Amino acid sequence: MTDKNQLGIEYMREGKFEEAAKVFSEAIEENPKDPIVYVNFGNLLAAVDELDRALKFYERAIEIDDTVATAYYGAGSVYFNLNQLEQARHYFELAMKKGLDSSDVYFMLGLTLFHSDQLRFALPYLQRAVELNEHDAEARFQYGLCLAQLEMVEESIEQMNMVVEQDPEHADAYYNLGVAYAMKDEKEKAIQLFDRALEVQPDHMLASNGKRVLTTLEH
Repeated sequence: MTDKNQLGIEYMREGKFEEAAKVFSEAIEENPKDPIVYVNFGNLLAAVDELDRALKFYERAIEIDDTVATAYYGAGSVYFNLNQLEQARHYFELAMKKGLDSSDVYFMLGLTLFHSDQLRFALPYLQRAVELNEHDAEARFQYGLCLAQLEMVEESIEQMNMVVEQDPEHADAYYNLGVAYAMKDEKEKAIQLFDRALEVQPDHMLASNGKRVLTTLEH
């Protein structure tokens, strides 16, 4: 039984979604009361953008065993992708309550709150996500962005500098560093950072506009 579960996960990692679906279906037939198979099948459906069907599998897993934290996390991710942020928040909070303590769940709850304009609530979750996985440049970027929105400019600069160390091709991080230095009235430094963003991503409209505004102010 577990072997089929593992096999399905391996197929998913290799991008062999049809094979994964077949194996998970067989696993459900053999053991229809195993919630983990439903969670895995839900993850598979979410990966191929069949979000409504994915939700049904997560809900089935919860019906069988309401302590399976990953089922709540999966449902939360689907609601986030559907832009139903209140529902997403509800499920991510339940996942935590049921014992999920991974950087991913803190990141997704923080992101959900951030997109709901609840920045002060978002901040500690994004911070925790970074503490649990220091190598996650995207979590650190969102944390830095949240700091910037809360006008904690120096703290934001510190995080964004670490993002570009981890991912030297992160155009949005260079852009946001540029904005931060512009706020500090360090125009030359800001223009350099907008230039760097444009090197990485020549069609970065925000960096292009930022540079144009600052260059105009200099003359």
